Amino acid sequence: MTALSETRGLAEWVPVELARVAPLITVVGDVILDGWWTGSIDRFCREAPAPVVDVQRREYAPGGAANTAMNLAALGARVRLVGLVGTDDAGIRLSALLDDAGVDTSGLVAVPGIRTTTKNRIIGGDQVMLRLDDQDGEPPAEAVAALAEAVPASVSGSAAVVVCDYGTGALGSAVRAALRGSIGEALTVVDAHDPRPWAELAPAIVTPNALEAARLLDTGFPPKPAEDRAALVTDRRAELFAATGASAVVVTLDRDGTVLLTAEGQGHRTWARPASEKQASGAGDTFVACLTAARASGMPMTASLDLAQAAADVVVSRPGTSVCSTADLAQYLGGLSSAVLPLDELLQRVSGEREQGHRIVLTNGCFDVLHRGHTRYLTQAKQLGDVLIVALNGDDSVRRLKGPDRPINGVGDRAGVIAALSCVDYVTVFDTDTPVPLIEALRPDIYAKGGDYSSQMLEEAPVVERCGGVVRILDYVPEQSTTAMVEKIRTPRSTPPAASTTVP
Repeated sequence: MTALSETRGLAEWVPVELARVAPLITVVGDVILDGWWTGSIDRFCREAPAPVVDVQRREYAPGGAANTAMNLAALGARVRLVGLVGTDDAGIRLSALLDDAGVDTSGLVAVPGIRTTTKNRIIGGDQVMLRLDDQDGEPPAEAVAALAEAVPASVSGSAAVVVCDYGTGALGSAVRAALRGSIGEALTVVDAHDPRPWAELAPAIVTPNALEAARLLDTGFPPKPAEDRAALVTDRRAELFAATGASAVVVTLDRDGTVLLTAEGQGHRTWARPASEKQASGAGDTFVACLTAARASGMPMTASLDLAQAAADVVVSRPGTSVCSTADLAQYLGGLSSAVLPLDELLQRVSGEREQGHRIVLTNGCFDVLHRGHTRYLTQAKQLGDVLIVALNGDDSVRRLKGPDRPINGVGDRAGVIAALSCVDYVTVFDTDTPVPLIEALRPDIYAKGGDYSSQMLEEAPVVERCGGVVRILDYVPEQSTTAMVEKIRTPRSTPPAASTTVP
């Protein structure tokens, strides 16, 4: 089986292999008990114009840092959790839920006299009517000291450490000092409302959301299209790196996916699959958990981000505080593997997209062995419009173009890997030697090709323009081609590869 370190595209085997590796990961952070109280509304109370919710079901789930730990455990990681709880009923319930999920709670410090942070959502019918937060202010000094004392033993031997700091005051200088002295070579991921105090740890990854990034940049951040928000943080990435001290900054943009920032600029984008967020909570925790598990297991950053986005897509479609398990993620990726659409169905989908005012981008190719050049090119293509369609050459077409020993992977496998990329919306297959008939049927707004072509080289360019579209030639990544990769695989390696300075 292909090693996780060589993963470029996603398939069902990836989460299964991730669970087999089972990295040891410690979560240090603010733990919460989430309550979901559901009932019906049939009347208003007499005292005020407020609905009466007759509660019929009470459900609880670990939230905050505890939800991150739960997601890691569900993905097969070995998990330790360090945090503060009270000795109250909520603390006992939270500890029991974590223990049942296989999370090591030996670092969970139970302090008499403090309240376990609890957030109860009151749901009437299909609507969250109210959230009741039950929490103390800043914890007492002795509780913080006990928390700091629990850090070294819990962190020891960990492949990764995740810091989940939601600003309760528990994760102050004492905890930071304890982590600094014990974290060693572990991968450090910081998920904090304010990542600046954690810059002293020089984290490998920080994951601010759009609002948190705006605070770091001291700028307003009104709702904008995805490309505007991504462009804003990309243009000011130097300030984000200076503020966070991180090697990589991943800004999460809720419905608009995520953007990875590198010193050179925008390293990678992911896009969230459309979903109805029905009382969903904690998708960000799922994203951070999956990203950390993937990186701790050796997966490249870009593949790790795509896998984390897929995990977040799974939970955002569920009500309540949910987790994404190995089986959930494998099933989701397996469903994408069968996402090839015949032309008639694709035309119906495209018609619906156009009715919503979406711009259609089409690209095509063999995509036989996925590599960094492909993923970078497809990411750029997605940013040209709203909907990206990838048309794959059928196996017979590939043989005519590339020779009798190609494709390496059949069209089903190629389609599955491409469909699992978050930037790809639809996949179809064509068996003609050129995509001209497909272009005439789809009439894309934009036709994108890689930088090893020019518009003059493309016989389909006049067809695109005749159909009202434009041709865009994207960046070329030198020495990144399927042919070169196949030759590299077939040629024995005599010297170790040179170190790369790019994001894998």
